[in-house]
Amino acid sequence: MVETLVAFCGAALLISMAPGPSTVVIMRQSMLSGRRAGAAAMLGNEAGVLAWGVAAALGLSALLVASQVAYEVLRLAGAGVLVWFGARALWQARRRGGDGGGAVVEDAGDAGRGSLGRSFRLGLVTAAANPKAGVFAVSFLPQFVPEGAPVLGMLLVLSLLWVAIDVLWYLCVVWLVGSARRLMGRPAVRRRLEQVSGVVLVGLGVRLAAESR
Repeated sequence: MVETLVAFCGAALLISMAPGPSTVVIMRQSMLSGRRAGAAAMLGNEAGVLAWGVAAALGLSALLVASQVAYEVLRLAGAGVLVWFGARALWQARRRGGDGGGAVVEDAGDAGRGSLGRSFRLGLVTAAANPKAGVFAVSFLPQFVPEGAPVLGMLLVLSLLWVAIDVLWYLCVVWLVGSARRLMGRPAVRRRLEQVSGVVLVGLGVRLAAESR
């Protein structure tokens, strides 16, 4: 049992460290709006991850594995969301350039309730719109259920552990990016970061749309 959980933690950490749409979104929010916004995006993302884990425990995400139509619909919807987020980032970068680069790093007011709420929703939508998370949950988590253990309860425990490991990793990312934000707060640098994150998100969306199952 202990060895299984240790193996699961190691595998989950490696998966958390693998870059993807969630990493881009959390880093972007941390860089542009501060650590609180990055943490809010991380919490939204983990709410989505937990939802996928619970769905896997209840057998709901198995529908994505069994139904080609359901998977394709969610895949295309997720791709559209990523492209939309990327296009918005590129548009904001263009606006920053049009404003003459006069803006500096936002003050604490930019990380108010509205900004935090938007960051949370951004993280939540990013996780929820990723069908691979559902397929991954239903194929990955059951591998670590010990023989004889109650399947539903164990899957729920593994889902919570998965989220906890994700949170620890992304908190490190948020802290590091938040520290670098003070050094990279020049308008030209921020505009370039918007452009890079926009291109990456659009690229991830296009790749998701083009991928076959």
